[in-house]
Amino acid sequence: MYCLFKEFIDRVSASILFIIFIPIYILISLIVFIDLGNPIFFKQSRPGLKGKLFTLIKFRTMQSIKSKDVDLISDSSRTSKVGKFLRKTSLDELPELINIINGKMSFVGPRPLLIEYLDLYSPEQMRRHNVKPGLSGWAQVNGRNSISWEKKFKLDLWYIKNQSFLLDIKILFLTMIRVIRMDSIYSDGESINTHFKGHLN
Repeated sequence: MYCLFKEFIDRVSASILFIIFIPIYILISLIVFIDLGNPIFFKQSRPGLKGKLFTLIKFRTMQSIKSKDVDLISDSSRTSKVGKFLRKTSLDELPELINIINGKMSFVGPRPLLIEYLDLYSPEQMRRHNVKPGLSGWAQVNGRNSISWEKKFKLDLWYIKNQSFLLDIKILFLTMIRVIRMDSIYSDGESINTHFKGHLN
């Protein structure tokens, strides 16, 4: 029952915020275009509810520069100054409101990680896909970038077992505090964080 209520609140709230943030979307889009050119948005397939793939949308923060051996250079070197600011302030995450409006994400839930991790999860860790991925989550407000992958997954599973309206409000409140402090909570394993090697490692 709560899941249906949560989805209704998610979609209505995301729609309202999207309309309010339209001027900010336009401004950031212009800045990203001037800084990095096209495309303005970073789009990548991620596992969502029940592991079903969806297209995650963010503002682009990295350049597509290639090194002499043709491989892309490190992500930290590719991230522009504007991109670093967008990440630090979490403004690059604003387009994910679209993912919430179309029902692929929620405001609160386990963060959507890379497709390549699907074959590395233990059966228990796979349960993180029993709910919609979130813009923020219990792991994000409890040391997201300073704890082990195993701890992060345990926090995700704890949230799934204990999710409630009050817990979601608490997570959103803690998320707002971290965003105001510019304490990034979003490095989802595609760049800054150490990649997940599998539950046996």
